[in-house]
Order: sequence, then structure tokens, then C-alpha cells
Amino acid sequence: MDAIRIEGGKPLVGEIVIGGAKNAALPLMAAGLLTDEPLTLTNMPELADITTMGNLLRQLGMRIDQSALGAGADIAEAGATGRTMTLRTEKIASVTAPYDLVRRMRASVLVLGPLVARHGEAKVSLPGGCAIGTRPVDLHLKALEALGAKIELKQGYVHATVAKRLKGAQIIFPKITVGGTENVLMAASLAEGETVIENAAREPEITNLAECLNAMGAKITGLGSGTLRVTGVEKLHAARVPVVPDRIETGTYAIAAAITRGSLKLKGTRYDLLKAVFDSMKQAGVEITETPDGIVVSAKNGLKGVDVMTEPFPGFPTDMQAQWMALMATADGASMITETIFENRFMHVPELTRFGADVNVHGTSAIVRGKTKLSGAPVMATDLRASVSLVLAGLAASGETLVNRVYHLDRGYERLEQKLEACGATIERVGGG
Repeated sequence: MDAIRIEGGKPLVGEIVIGGAKNAALPLMAAGLLTDEPLTLTNMPELADITTMGNLLRQLGMRIDQSALGAGADIAEAGATGRTMTLRTEKIASVTAPYDLVRRMRASVLVLGPLVARHGEAKVSLPGGCAIGTRPVDLHLKALEALGAKIELKQGYVHATVAKRLKGAQIIFPKITVGGTENVLMAASLAEGETVIENAAREPEITNLAECLNAMGAKITGLGSGTLRVTGVEKLHAARVPVVPDRIETGTYAIAAAITRGSLKLKGTRYDLLKAVFDSMKQAGVEITETPDGIVVSAKNGLKGVDVMTEPFPGFPTDMQAQWMALMATADGASMITETIFENRFMHVPELTRFGADVNVHGTSAIVRGKTKLSGAPVMATDLRASVSLVLAGLAASGETLVNRVYHLDRGYERLEQKLEACGATIERVGGG
């Protein structure tokens, strides 16, 4: 099993190009099930989760063609990686998303809404447990029932059927759910009549999906707000849509610049995607400058502790909590980090303390007492964002760090070692424990 070895203590200086967002690309891929015409996605990241979703969609009957940036292509449109993906599902070959694929990636449940809406039937495995806490799909199922789907749970599978077309309804989510909002948006696009989604998730990835569906012929209004209105259409058509820049990759490399007291230009991204994090970084003493093609992040010694609380967008994202904790471990003074989204998302704390970080967890909050120097250590990753927080700590720490079980990283970060090495990090992937 691979590990990442880091010799820390060096400021990062240089440029990093930000890729397309994994959390936007996955629902966009699922949207390809809604039409028999091609959906072309640009600025696609090359990640393990994208491969897993592709494998699932092929089983359902989708043909997927991928290409790199061609001669004369628009680099700005193609994005950081220059990869495009064309998806076409001329007919649904299977309605079953098997456990073996769904257990590897919870986003697989996003095929539920499109399959029921277009084909009238879906059989999707329940995702099972998750290391960072429960992410129940009951909100997805209740919403689909409101649209007229019949839901049965048998032998670990959700079996959803509808006799003719789904019918529009008013759906009020009792709590914000990103995946639930995405599933309903896709299903309602082909439903009969109007669907109103109240307390909808407002993440940029949701807006990206709604823009994609509209480009395919859907009628969705209220983009970026907590109320989405969908007027169903009988058929969707071909479209070409760019994947929004990855705000979590953006934030991670912004923290990398700050934690090493370096300076990085992050190209192909936008400040507004991560305003809550950048505002907190500025409070801590980090300099952030917007440029026409991205942002510049610079930091010197003297950063101070800043309290944060994770919240749904536009609040501080839970996917940046572990990275923020690593940064606060190197700041002056104390800070409090409160996690309100997932109940088990402090599993990185014992590993960060191996670097010498001073962190104490009290229920849903962690108190971090910053110190100027961390020391390298062998550590073990527990989930995707925890993995990268350990890499960040290793970059700041003196001496050698070995981060084990980095297969988590490949789910969400494309060419992490190469991007960091190009900016002066001493980092390599090795065979590990």
C-alpha cells in the first residue's frame, strides 16, 4: 500500500493549476443518464472516484469517451487538466447499481433519480456505513416518493418504480442535503408539472448541476438560492458544460501556502467559491489577492488563531475543517473548531498530535493551542480530507513525515505530489505500510 514521504519545513513558492471539482463532476456524470443524446463535460478531473462512477455508469448502459486537450482547443474552457468526457446513454441497459460499486463511493446513489425519471425503475444498493459519520439516504427516498415513486427496501437495495412519469410536488427538506437536492433536481427535470424544492442546498456544485440541466433543456429557476423551482420537460437533449473549479482543492493549496509560510498562485479558481475560508484566513493574517485568472495566497510568521464553525454553503465547509486544524496548530494562540455537519469528523486529531499539535476535543468542538514548530512523524490517514491535513502538517513540520494509507487522497486530489513538488516541496510516493 502506497505512502507519501515528506521532508518538511520548506516554504512553498510557485503556481498550482486548480482542476474541476469532483463533487460537481459526479452528479454531472449521473445527469448523462437523463438523455439519449451526448453530454460533454469539460474541465474533468482525473480521480479514483471519477473512475468508479464511470464503471457504474457503463454497467447501466452509458458509453463514455474521454480525450485530452486537442490542438487549437480553448484552454480556458477545457480547464486545468484539459480533459473532456462525452457521455451517451442511448438506452438503459441495466437499472441496478450493485453494492460492490456503491460501497466504494456514496455518490453512486445519485443514479437513483435519473434512472427512475427516465426509465421508470432503479435498483440501487444502500451505501452502508461511512468513516466520517452517517449520511442517510432517507431524505432522497422521501423526496422521490413525493414525486410519485414507489420505494421498497429489499435485501440491502432501494427498489424505486413509477408507472408512467414522476409528478411535480413541493419538497421541503427538514435539513440541507446536497445529494438529496441533486437527486431531486435530476428527477424533477423529467417529471410532469412543477416541483418546488425548499431548503435546497446552495453549494456551487448544485448550481453547476442546475446550469447543466438547463443547458440540456430543463427549466430550473432560483439557482444559488434555498428555493429551486423545476418545470418538468418530456425530453432532455445534448449539451456541453464545464465543471466548476474545485473549491476544496483550492482551499487545500491555499492552506499549503499559509502553513509553510510561502506564496502560491492558484490558477483557474475563484474567490467566491470559498469566501468563508478565505475570510477566516485573512483574519488569521494570511494575505489573499484576487487576480484575473485566480488568487495569490501568501503568509509570513505571526499567524493568529481564528475560531470557525462548519456550516452548509456559504458557510465554512466541513471538507476544509481538517486542513484548517492543521493550520491552526501552527498559529499563535488558541482557536476553537466546531463541527456541525458530521459527528465523527475529528478522527485526524490523534494523528495531528503525533506531529506535536496541541488539540483537545470536547464533544463537537476542538480546542487548538498553536505552536510555532511541528515535528515530522509516521501517521495514518483515515479519510480523504484527514489524509490531506496530514500532508499539510508534514509540509510544515521539521524532519521526515510518512503518511500511510494515502489511497484516500487519490479519490479527491489529482497529482498532489507533483503539484507540491513543483512548488519546492520535498515529497514522494513510496511503498508503505
